[in-house]
Amino acid sequence: MTFLVTGATGTVGRLVVQELLDAGAQVRALTRDPGKAALPAGVEVVAGDLARPESVAAAFEGVTGVHFITFAGDDYTPLPDPARLVELAAAAGVRRATVLGGRTDGALEQALAADELEWTLLNPVEFMSNTLRWWAHAIRTEGVIKEPFGDRLSALVHERDIAAVAATVLVEGGHGGRTYTITGPEAITLKRKVEILGAAIGRDVRFVELTVDEARAKWAADGMAEQTIEFLVSALGDTPEAGYTVVPTVREVTGRDARDFAQWATEHADAFRG
Repeated sequence: MTFLVTGATGTVGRLVVQELLDAGAQVRALTRDPGKAALPAGVEVVAGDLARPESVAAAFEGVTGVHFITFAGDDYTPLPDPARLVELAAAAGVRRATVLGGRTDGALEQALAADELEWTLLNPVEFMSNTLRWWAHAIRTEGVIKEPFGDRLSALVHERDIAAVAATVLVEGGHGGRTYTITGPEAITLKRKVEILGAAIGRDVRFVELTVDEARAKWAADGMAEQTIEFLVSALGDTPEAGYTVVPTVREVTGRDARDFAQWATEHADAFRG
């Protein structure tokens, strides 16, 4: 069986590629720039842009299942014509699909629901990998994390577990019509997250809790747009219950336990060392 991975050079996409390879599947990876893909040997890398459905048509040929993302480009622009993408996939004989981070009333999801493809919605909570983007520089240079909401709980999920669920669903089949929330094995506070990172790198990392107004000022100084700042204040200050409620999806789908944040921190410790 051959599987097409869209967003194949992204944080999760690369790992979906690897998980499918590990399962013995043939993998076709879609990217706008194959020359920069740097994917494992044995992967068929093809050029295409989800924003231009006709450019993806050939990539669907001979494919059993597709791992879809719901945006096009690095700026997370919504897909302009998801219905056409689904039409092309169905015409090529694609039988099943996973959709990462979508919603049941999304345009891509509605197009899949209107077709006969077996599709599964994957909704991971906060990615552990976001820690690299948000904290690596501060820990390397200052050894201090300054954030609001230190007691906020999150059931952080390892990106490899997201990929493992996606690959299992695609290879096994039989998961059609389901929405899977994907979490890690525990809900931890921001303060505990800092402690775990410090232990992983063998260095004390201080946590300084900001007020909401101090956080707004810091994020504005970092160049964040006002809309993004207010989204963060809302999302972090009032995390939905789903964001901190641990569910056994990883074990139920893949047959093994989800990876915890301590494991992730150990794997990525070098990125946080000065």
